[in-house]
Amino acid sequence: MGNATWEGAGTSGDGEPVETTVALPDEGQSIAEARHLAAGFLTRVRTDHLLDISGQTIELTQLVVSELVTNARKYAPGPILLRLRILAAMLEISVWDSAPHFPVAKTPDPGRIGQHGLEIVMAIAQKVDIQREPVGKRVTAHLALNDGPGALTDAGTS
Repeated sequence: MGNATWEGAGTSGDGEPVETTVALPDEGQSIAEARHLAAGFLTRVRTDHLLDISGQTIELTQLVVSELVTNARKYAPGPILLRLRILAAMLEISVWDSAPHFPVAKTPDPGRIGQHGLEIVMAIAQKVDIQREPVGKRVTAHLALNDGPGALTDAGTS
């Protein structure tokens, strides 16, 4: 899967969060790579820790990861860190980049081409946090692991 490096993963057996942090390469394919890494992480967690993670959650996670990494790649020079962390029944998707400026969601405008990424993330996530870091910022979206009845299965049906 390209040049991403895995920095670590927790375990859920002792109540610790399950997580991984990936340093994404400073290359165009990092967006697609981040989507694949996120889906792989959730698939492994679902299998290894027997957590109920819906197919729809995996798809929405890939969309959120794609939007956050795209924004970081577009507006911040240098490296990007992607952290995926499961706490209870929630998934935290965090993207760190070196740009100090906070993203701002624009007023919805169906006629506008582009710049809808943060709007999309805010519509999908239960919560979005933006934190200033000593260098840059961290944007974190929180998603439910399972959407309950009606969630998509792995086959993409409800």
